[in-house]
Amino acid sequence: MAESNKMREMSVNKLMVQMGIPMILSMALQAVYNIVDSAFVGNMKVGSEAALNALTLVFPVQMLMVAVGIGTGVGTNALLAMTLGQRDVKKAARVAGNSLFLGGIIYVVCLLFGIFGVKAYISSQTVDPEVISMGTTYLRICCVLSFGIIFFSLFEKLLQATGRSLYSTIGQVTGAVINIILDPIMIYGIGPVPEMGVAGAAYATVIGQIVSAGLLLVFHLKLNKEFEHGIKHMKPSARTMKEIYSIGLPAIIAQALMSIMVYAMNLILKFNPSAQTAYGLFYKVQQFVLFLAFGLRDAITPIIAFAYGMGSKKRIKDGIRYGLIYTIALMILGVLITEIFPNAFASLFNAGQSREYFIGAMRIISISFVFAGINVAYQGIYQALNGGLESLIISLLRQLVIILPLAAIFSAFVRNGQMGVSLIWWAFPITEFVSCLAGYVFLKKIQRNKVEKLG
Repeated sequence: MAESNKMREMSVNKLMVQMGIPMILSMALQAVYNIVDSAFVGNMKVGSEAALNALTLVFPVQMLMVAVGIGTGVGTNALLAMTLGQRDVKKAARVAGNSLFLGGIIYVVCLLFGIFGVKAYISSQTVDPEVISMGTTYLRICCVLSFGIIFFSLFEKLLQATGRSLYSTIGQVTGAVINIILDPIMIYGIGPVPEMGVAGAAYATVIGQIVSAGLLLVFHLKLNKEFEHGIKHMKPSARTMKEIYSIGLPAIIAQALMSIMVYAMNLILKFNPSAQTAYGLFYKVQQFVLFLAFGLRDAITPIIAFAYGMGSKKRIKDGIRYGLIYTIALMILGVLITEIFPNAFASLFNAGQSREYFIGAMRIISISFVFAGINVAYQGIYQALNGGLESLIISLLRQLVIILPLAAIFSAFVRNGQMGVSLIWWAFPITEFVSCLAGYVFLKKIQRNKVEKLG
């Protein structure tokens, strides 16, 4: 019970740092999967431009699979931490077991889409037969073998809920290293392995994910001793699943809206394939920066949820304060890196005809990182305090209600060339700033209605 006691007794500042650093590294490495694939694919001898475009088009579905897995995990994380804070070990076992049952359902859906829906999805965004072929191949492999990323996301959150974030990071690092090693071997063909191109990139990714999931399964069974494990706890409980998704559904929608936004932006930019590819490449860099905020959010949520279960007003307020301070510091670092080194990122991807569009996107959109990071932290706080509606509204503002109409309106003024496309990029900083103002109002409301009423 040492980890549970740590969640109860360690100072919040120290706990935030101790839990946050492994989670930040874990999320950063998760973003590395997509960056590494694009970097190696962009340096293929033949068809690199088409391959980069294909990876841009498949990215929303990859994000959606991660969204459902992580969102289910977020609900499990907060509910499990809250339940352990209340010392209800029987319910904790049921929460963990039902989350794994839900993981199996999610995988079946991804499998069916991988078999029947991939080609139609890719064809909706491009008419280039080479891009359609590459995108279909890559995405089908990722969907059919998606059980790795789905169950990794669940086991990661089960470990984080008990304060064992270091072990989830070990699993993530292992998978990332395997992916990085296998990418050049399977993409270019090294030794006895044949050259597989984009298919090799997909296989390298899913193999890394499957290894990570297997390792975290072992850690979960051996280390999470605060509650029982076993098939009997996977028996579906409508009440438990409802509780998981009452917290996790807003997180799923938030992540899913990111997929919808990227897909819609691909359609808005369809008139210029180079700008379309540039946006896809930048989005992967952006995700790397924002995943730092997501990692810290995954420390904020269980810390505040545990404190809420304890009824400790002081620990909740400390969690909010330190969570926001550290998030802002991380996002300032992200802005500095992307503003100073855009050319280095363009060279990493071998962006080709998309280079100037990519640099332009990085210069403008990265301005929004500080506001975006604060919005992510707000959502972690809301989820910990059962503020699912507030979290959902912020997601809708950021990913749908403001951004897409603005981008569509700006696209109507676009003329040929880099200068015109740059107008579309300004939709991102405007959206994040307005959403941040709304998020602050929601935070004050939740503090007044929930935190201040605690004994």
